[in-house]
Amino acid sequence: MDSIKKILVPVDFSDNSVKIVEWALFFREKCGASLLFVFVVQSFEDYSGFFVPHMPVATFEKELLENAESKMREFLAELVPAAVPHSWKVLSGDVAEEIVDCAEAEGVDMIVMGTHGYKGLEKILFGSVAEKVVKTARCPVLTVNPYRIDGEEAA
Repeated sequence: MDSIKKILVPVDFSDNSVKIVEWALFFREKCGASLLFVFVVQSFEDYSGFFVPHMPVATFEKELLENAESKMREFLAELVPAAVPHSWKVLSGDVAEEIVDCAEAEGVDMIVMGTHGYKGLEKILFGSVAEKVVKTARCPVLTVNPYRIDGEEAA
């Protein structure tokens, strides 16, 4: 087994993501790895027929990407010490596919992600992102149930 030098961490800026970042920092310290944080803006193609934005889709997607980049900077500034080697990307498309493609393109050695993200109708429509990533990623995927951390019970 090769050593773990780069860990990809998908985030969605939720409270659950905060817990996942804590786990990623723990594993990073044990391995001496760098971290790559990724946020994926869900492609609008997946929402076709649900709504019609009041502005052109291209403009709306551009604003979402810009807002996500700003949010990523704030999110990581609060959670990741400056001394920790890390980088980040904001991508657009199918969430699971983008995570797997990014992991492959960046040559990551492991993905650390939560088992819970989407809920309700979105989960029915898009399925479990974690499940898709586990099934299709070429590198190991560590999944963390954020509802079972620190003795908490599942919601």
